[in-house]
Amino acid sequence: MSVTHPDFAEAPALREILPAAKSRTAFGKLFRRYPTVVFGGALLLVMLFIAVAAPLLATVDPTALAPAKRLRAPSAIYWFGTDMLGRDIYSRVMYGSRVSLAVGFSVAVIASVVGTFIGVVAGFVRGLDAVIMRVMDGLMSIPPILLAIALMALTRGSVGNVIVAISLAEFPRVSRLVRGVVLSLREQPYVEAAIASGTRVPKIIWRHILPNTLAPLMVQATYICASAMITESILSFIGAGTPPTIPSWGNIMAEGRALWQVKPYIVFFPAAFLSATVLAVNLLGDGMRDALDPRLAKRL
Repeated sequence: MSVTHPDFAEAPALREILPAAKSRTAFGKLFRRYPTVVFGGALLLVMLFIAVAAPLLATVDPTALAPAKRLRAPSAIYWFGTDMLGRDIYSRVMYGSRVSLAVGFSVAVIASVVGTFIGVVAGFVRGLDAVIMRVMDGLMSIPPILLAIALMALTRGSVGNVIVAISLAEFPRVSRLVRGVVLSLREQPYVEAAIASGTRVPKIIWRHILPNTLAPLMVQATYICASAMITESILSFIGAGTPPTIPSWGNIMAEGRALWQVKPYIVFFPAAFLSATVLAVNLLGDGMRDALDPRLAKRL
């Protein structure tokens, strides 16, 4: 005759608690091993939530003018104060996150795709390598912000044109990175064996080359994303980026620079959000570099 211990009556509850405890333990190990990835990813998720939920988080229309309420200090009604036209800075900062994140992610994707294509072609087609790389060197010799300003001067201010202008300034760096990886992989025995066996070049690139470029490409994409957000803010700050009718962190700071000494909050809040977002992306990139580099992973 079997006797059931009274503690086993709580077995279903224990079965529910154990997975949660294991998940917490796994999260703790992940945080101890890659703290920058966890912290940067969490901070970036917060900024993404702000951008997606901007219509819910904003208290008023970010473009609504209220001259009678201009230059109000931060308070319970106006959390971040108001600008020279009486617009609510808090609502404008919430909506401004959409522009910065959209530009950053779009430029990272476009520059990565275009740069990867050019880098693979330059690395595999020896006859085009010298020509392509000299063109890329010429583009890289121009500072990205100056190239973006020159391109924006030829077009009208819009978010789409800003994305295109910054992407043209960033993809040469990706192409040079990918080309270097392709040149090293092309000499590997398994690639030479695939070529000797008559495997088509597109299949070799898809199966052997591209998978090995993902790790450095992902890390580079995070830095491009952060750089693009800063460049967009600079362009908007000097009036060459998004039009004033579209709230962005750059043009919010531009509108408050003349009042910096008396109303610093107009510049401080968008600058703080921009800094936090760039910090999150850079921390995520540093953590991914440490996680994807086998030499660094052994030390952790």
